[in-house]
This record gives sequence, C-alpha cells and structure tokens, in this order.
Amino acid sequence: MLRKDMLDFPAPTSPTIDQTEIDRFNAMAEEWWKPDGRFRAMHAFNPVRCDYIINMLSNHFDRDRSEKACLENISILDVGCGAGMVCEPLAKHGATVTGIDATRRNIDIARWHAEKSNLELSYRHQMAENLLDEGLNFDVVLSTEVIEHVANPALLMSQCAALLKPGGTVIVGTLNRTVRSFLKAIIGAEYVLRILPRGTHDWRRFLSPQSIQKMLSKANS
Repeated sequence: MLRKDMLDFPAPTSPTIDQTEIDRFNAMAEEWWKPDGRFRAMHAFNPVRCDYIINMLSNHFDRDRSEKACLENISILDVGCGAGMVCEPLAKHGATVTGIDATRRNIDIARWHAEKSNLELSYRHQMAENLLDEGLNFDVVLSTEVIEHVANPALLMSQCAALLKPGGTVIVGTLNRTVRSFLKAIIGAEYVLRILPRGTHDWRRFLSPQSIQKMLSKANS
C-alpha cells in the first residue's frame, strides 16, 4: 500500500542547509538507534528531554499529563528530526507527528524504526519551506539540536513560526553559548570522554536563549 509518508520527495534545497553538516550526519546515520553507538550521549538524555517536552505541551494545551494519550489530536512538526528519536515518544503519547530532515538516510532509518515499533508517523525528506509551499501548519513546531548546524538560523526560526497554527507553540532545543557548554559539550564530550565524534559541534555557532527568542519575536512582528 502506498502511503503519503513513504512517497519520494525531491532532494531538498534551502538557504538554511549547510552541506558540510548534512554530509557529517549522513555519514553517522546508521548509528542513530544504537544505544552504545556514536549517539549514546543523546540516548542518555533523550528520555529526560522528551519527558520535559511532553510536560510543557500538556501544560500549554491543558492536558492531563497522567493520561497515556495526553497529546492526542495535537499535530507536531519536528524540523530536523534525525532518525525520529523525539518523534517516537511524542507519537506514543497520541500526537500526530510529522518529521522532516535534510538527510535522506536519516528519513529512511526513521521510517524503518517506526515500522519496527508499530508507530504511525509521517517522515519526509524535505525542508521547512517545502511545507510552507504546501500551506501546511501545525499546533507545535519542534526543532532540537538543529539550529546550531544550519547556515541561516534566523531564517529557520522564521519558517518555524510561519508553520505554526494560532495558539500553537515553538520549541527549540540547543546548546547555550557559554563557557560551560564549550568545556562540557566540546572539550569534555568530543575530546576527553569521546562520547561524540570530534567536530560534531562548533561553539561559535551556539546560540543563547535570548538570541533565539529575538529571532522568533522578529518573525512574529
């Protein structure tokens, strides 16, 4: 059976794409769902991160967090979804989740894992502007650990804001631009503990919460 989320879309092009970053994550795509692989640090904090997101959304939409399907009928777009590590927990709580990513192999692996997990998710090898061209919008636009890897963060934030339904919310997760993040996320994680491949992050591209808020406020003005 041909499903919409299994259709092949044209390779995405966008002024937000940094091809070097796309190539880096394409090379690591097979590692996404390996708990002891290159993304083991993400596996370690992902349950806490997803629980925090679910709590935030339950509060925003006045849902009972104790209910398993507390996100039912809430449409969520995950921009830069990788292989679906955030999409799947949200779907398990009833959300209608669409994940998009610029790396085709990530999408292939996300689809495979969703099918293996018997979850209904829509994954697209597309960029945010492609969805804008279709006139789509969502209750929630989510982007975690993506903004520090794109060529034009302000444009990405404006696209996320434009994809939002009235009354919805944007959630952005990234590393703060502090000395602590440099020492822990780069020196510690990449060079000392080696739980991330060297070159995964560039501290000069980290953004503070205030700078992201300014981008979103400008997009909404």
